Amino acid sequence: MLLGLGTGRASEAFIRRLGEQVRRGLQIQGIATSERSEALARRENIPLVSFEQIERLDLAVDGADEVTPDLGLTKGLGGALLRERVVAYEAERFIILVTPEKLVEKLGSRAPIPIEVVPFAVPTVTRHLAALGGKPTVRKNADGFPFQTDNHNWILHTVFGPIDAPAALDADIRKIPGVVDNGLFLGMASAVLVGEPGGVRELTRQR
Repeated sequence: MLLGLGTGRASEAFIRRLGEQVRRGLQIQGIATSERSEALARRENIPLVSFEQIERLDLAVDGADEVTPDLGLTKGLGGALLRERVVAYEAERFIILVTPEKLVEKLGSRAPIPIEVVPFAVPTVTRHLAALGGKPTVRKNADGFPFQTDNHNWILHTVFGPIDAPAALDADIRKIPGVVDNGLFLGMASAVLVGEPGGVRELTRQR
């Protein structure tokens, strides 16, 4: 089986559990969505491949920052949204792991929308996002310097508040020159697994 390995706390827990199964004989290969997840997978002795070696993934497993009833997602607070989207797009199924507090009625209700931007364009993209009603701030490391993605871009954490029309906002953001990707993942999740005290609840998209 070919697996996409996500980024963030939920994904790291999944990778560690997957490593246990690999040591017991499970035959899988993975593609990681970040250098951090790749390093963890290597420590867990999970065989890794690249898209130069394969064409499609059987399954991608990742976390999310928000999930709506129609399985719209906010992702990217882990700083890996672009690679997460590539891996999810190339997977036959895309499964999301969350805890109950991530469930919201509207995206933007509890988390900013991460927007990956070419550093040169940060000032202009900031102005355009403000014109769309957003309040963007540059994500920074603990040392005060801008956070850089594995692709050497910056991230603007942009607060929009609850978003009434996420598809329209997604389209408007993508029109801005210098934007590489944004954290609105719409119509991509196959299912969401919600870890609750009594067990795991599965959410599927209503057809």
